[in-house]
Amino acid sequence: MSTRPVPYDPELVAGLAAFQSLFEPYPLRADTILPSRRHIARLIPPLEEQIGSLPVTGTDLLIPGPAGSPDVTVTVIRPAAVQAGPAPAVLGIHGGGMVLGTRFFGTGELIDLAHRHGVVGVAVEYRLAPEHPGPAAAEDCYAALAWLAAHAPGLGVDPERIIVSGASAGGGLSASVALMARDRGGPRLAGQLLNTPMLDDRNESVSSRQYSGLGIWDRGNNEAAWTAVLGQARGTADVHPYSAAARAKDLTGLPPAFIDVGAAELFRDEATAYATRLWAAGGTAELHVWSGAYHGFSGSSPAARVSRAAQEARESWLCRTLRLGPSA
Repeated sequence: MSTRPVPYDPELVAGLAAFQSLFEPYPLRADTILPSRRHIARLIPPLEEQIGSLPVTGTDLLIPGPAGSPDVTVTVIRPAAVQAGPAPAVLGIHGGGMVLGTRFFGTGELIDLAHRHGVVGVAVEYRLAPEHPGPAAAEDCYAALAWLAAHAPGLGVDPERIIVSGASAGGGLSASVALMARDRGGPRLAGQLLNTPMLDDRNESVSSRQYSGLGIWDRGNNEAAWTAVLGQARGTADVHPYSAAARAKDLTGLPPAFIDVGAAELFRDEATAYATRLWAAGGTAELHVWSGAYHGFSGSSPAARVSRAAQEARESWLCRTLRLGPSA
């Protein structure tokens, strides 16, 4: 079987090179996770800088964690002005392979939604591997969802318009949280936004082999991250779906999904397989596979035509799913 990669969109090549030089000073391996984590943390702007002069507020709170586990820190992001009526809400879960990043890695999207649409965002600081193997991260994120739903009236949130959203590892964790909410009879989600999601620990797809040594997140990085999360269980039959959502045998009864992924990246095949399985289970999924796009392309090459198309598609799904009006 050929492992020749899908070529990149020419408009994205410069952005990919800049992205790699900024975020990947060393390949992610067991012995580089901690220095990589420190490096990434230094690159993430503080929340105040991300908000700037926008009429948006951010409040840090310590909420109850999973049973028998530490409390969880969340940041609630909302419009500064009082809203007329309950607002939709997004539980935002950051990326970073479940080994890197902080809750502020994904707050830019929440700030934008609060500013333009009056959405309340909750960014969750989940525990990272290898110090905290799976499903610790998903359990923390589920605890944040349960807290958000339970405190919806006080937060000014419409409990019927809550979605879970994340990119990369955040997308995979969002899928796991949706499974947990279904299985536990928990909060009823209006949707799950899975942006280039990290779903499958087995790392054996065609696309994972095409992008070995290529791109911002390649096969070696993926193997190192999943091994940190799962240890010796990685790739075996002992992996629970709350750690790797692709392992779920039953995908019935899940909230509508938005799934997008690049055609020129490692997660392409597992993302498309997950959408296909959702449809086969009678579920609702909207799938976009962006031609020539690498992992994280729309954030680092926002002016490219394919990036603008991807951003418009996500905006359309969010507006339909959360019943949002025109942008402010």
